[in-house]
Amino acid sequence: MDDLEFRRRLLADPNDNDPELIKTKNQSTANRHFANELQQLDQQLKQALKVEIPNNLADRILFHQSSQALPPKKSHYKRYISYGLAASVMFMVGVMVGQQHPFSSVSPTQHVYTPASMSSIALQHVNAEAQFVNHTDEAVTLQQVNAKLKPFGTSMNQLPGHIYYLNYCGFDGNRALHMVVGTDKGKMTVFIVPQTSSQMATDSDSTNQSLLLPLQDASLIVVGDKGEKLMPIAEKLKSELYWQI
Repeated sequence: MDDLEFRRRLLADPNDNDPELIKTKNQSTANRHFANELQQLDQQLKQALKVEIPNNLADRILFHQSSQALPPKKSHYKRYISYGLAASVMFMVGVMVGQQHPFSSVSPTQHVYTPASMSSIALQHVNAEAQFVNHTDEAVTLQQVNAKLKPFGTSMNQLPGHIYYLNYCGFDGNRALHMVVGTDKGKMTVFIVPQTSSQMATDSDSTNQSLLLPLQDASLIVVGDKGEKLMPIAEKLKSELYWQI
């Protein structure tokens, strides 16, 4: 069973006990971690949906219906509220899945890119979010960084500098880790994309440039001002990453 099929099966049923799926799960630490995370999320969702019904709820509803003659529009209004509540619940479930499993939701439509195209996408992403990210300082800790890196099967030994911003982001159809790092040359943007690369790649536009380095199970992309040397920070980041075997 390949990795894509393994993730599809688990997303459909986190408790699937098919022997072939279990065999694939035990082939790597990353697979076991992914399966455990999905099972935990599944339990959390089940627990969240367990709502205690008050003992006198039926009597209160009957009393309310008998004491008030509600116009038809009121019932439609209640129905809209119910639909809105259901939509809100589904939205929150989506947010929880996105936060806890940023790139594990692999689907048949997930894009696969070349190193050069990923470098280009990183530039576009930085330009699109510059106004928001440039004025953000979350003073991110090493613990927070490692919590976000955990789904990638890696962790960081120490911070490469002050971390202004950290979050998962949409990477042109995929999900990646987006981080803004302070260096002695100024702020640089770092992406870790859950797609392996066979070679290094670079790209640039009128203001910025990007550098992609292959990692063990992902790709590291650094974006900085045009003309700046990106390799030192990229190599430093790569050396600080510890990959689970």
